[in-house]
Amino acid sequence: MNSSCQHGTVRFSGPAVAAMLYWLAGSSPSSAQVTRSVLLEIDTENIAGYSSDVFDAAKFATDPNLTTVSVGPRNFGFVMAVGDIVAVNGKAAKGTLVVRQQTIILNPTPSPGQGAADIVRTAVSEYLLEIQQADGNHVGTIHTLGMSGGSAAVGAPLGGGNLTVAGGTGAFLGARGQMSTRLLPGGPPPRTASVTEDPARRRSYGGGRVQFAVQLIPMMQPEIATGASGPAVFHADFTPVTVGRPARSGEVLIARATGLGPTRPGIAVGQPFPSEMLQEVNSPIEVVAGGRVAEVLNKVGWPGSTDYRVDFRVPDGTPPGLVTVQLSAAWVSGPDVQIAVQ
Repeated sequence: MNSSCQHGTVRFSGPAVAAMLYWLAGSSPSSAQVTRSVLLEIDTENIAGYSSDVFDAAKFATDPNLTTVSVGPRNFGFVMAVGDIVAVNGKAAKGTLVVRQQTIILNPTPSPGQGAADIVRTAVSEYLLEIQQADGNHVGTIHTLGMSGGSAAVGAPLGGGNLTVAGGTGAFLGARGQMSTRLLPGGPPPRTASVTEDPARRRSYGGGRVQFAVQLIPMMQPEIATGASGPAVFHADFTPVTVGRPARSGEVLIARATGLGPTRPGIAVGQPFPSEMLQEVNSPIEVVAGGRVAEVLNKVGWPGSTDYRVDFRVPDGTPPGLVTVQLSAAWVSGPDVQIAVQ
């Protein structure tokens, strides 16, 4: 089989099948490993919170002008907020933030109208972060619930709010964890608008800049498969990369991987990848070799298997010796492996 995908040509033939079977026979099941948590720092901007200051639904989203809310409910008010995702872990991204909140101002020393409590909080909140790659391709959604304001949960990233990751879709299917929020340097905080304001003008009017720090425990993590003879990394002829036959600087290698998530155009969950049409991994994939980002040439499902194939180029100038290689998918990094480079 000779199929084109992404930047180059992906070839699956007799040696490919033999290599697959060889590593499958001696591989240790990745499910036996403990999935570790990862930190996703999701930057957002143009956040506007539309406060329910008017209860005539016919007036909702009708005012083309910039609005403010001079006097809102003392407590228990409703807000819907919308913002733009612009980066994940410092890398350009796109997407949409939607927040649904009801104010519940709690304080150990409450002012009139505030709730007496042993904690400081400002709202019951539901956050939906629909994350896309910079080219607009949808990656997945992270859904969190909890309390906004006050200090972050114990063990959570720095910031405020006590929010739990209730789940996710796409690359984040089945994820769990916790989240906190903090203003991006220079702010400003989210803009408060009337529910009557036309949200089509949100980007023109601008809004707040907030970072969401998500301590994510994915249902599965990306990793390069490892067998009895070491990492499942091959030369172009599908012979394994070993100390006796090391990789070369600038060489394109083939890695067998697991945990890379959904593919396009897609297959039924748990089914082997078909040989008739290559399935490209939907999530952004990154390979770091020797501390340097490697060029990823292909990222596809391995036909006849539930594993994946990732072709990457060893960065030019990589020094000889054992080189650490790490694979990530949808900004979630997997465990390191080492390969020999001459």
